[in-house]
Amino acid sequence: MKAHYHPLGDRAVVIELGTKIDLTSQKRVKQVCEKLDSTHPDWMVEYIPAFTTVTVFYNPITIKKQTHSSELLPYKWVCKQLEDLISNLSVRKSKKPRVVEIPVCYGGEFGPDLSYVAEKNDLSEQKVINLHMNGDYLVYMIGFAPGFPYIGGMDKRIATSRRDDPRLKIPAGSVGIAGQQTGVYPIETPGGWQLIGRTPLQLFQPENEIPSLLQAGDKIKFTSITEEEYRSIKEDES
Repeated sequence: MKAHYHPLGDRAVVIELGTKIDLTSQKRVKQVCEKLDSTHPDWMVEYIPAFTTVTVFYNPITIKKQTHSSELLPYKWVCKQLEDLISNLSVRKSKKPRVVEIPVCYGGEFGPDLSYVAEKNDLSEQKVINLHMNGDYLVYMIGFAPGFPYIGGMDKRIATSRRDDPRLKIPAGSVGIAGQQTGVYPIETPGGWQLIGRTPLQLFQPENEIPSLLQAGDKIKFTSITEEEYRSIKEDES
């Protein structure tokens, strides 16, 4: 697998695995993460996957103890280790992705920006909902907040830029649009995405062994529910 390496300060290496956000880059990122999980070198502190990169943080003191008389700087040494680790990887055919259904109560108090998205794109609110439900969705990465999924595959006809005045508090479960992406706020947090609905599902549960409901590589299916159904599911989730 081809990759480019870049320093990030004096304790991290950025592995660049693609130049655009697409399925191939997502598969490469996932495979590198799986390899790091299976080997977990003791000099590695943690890694952070993104759309097209994986950033690996390392402990230079541990590296110095291991290399002894090595003349390589820790950064160069880590690059060599990573290159040896992933050079033989190839983009393999992925297993059938997990499909996660996310029920959404669109509009009203749960989706205060639905009318704006509709007006901005010269569509009816129902058309926005229909297009949002019928996207070909893939979770590319988890970030920004614990369990927050960056989801690609949304119909361009409902693409809408972020708000000029971000909200200080967005309720957990809020479903938003930013540019050509959609996402779901897993916890209450500030944010500037256009809110079109809310799901009663809990996307982040820190008490669980795997706290995030969604993972990179998941396929997403949004469905529409009524406010009554929302409150019923929310009660069951509590």
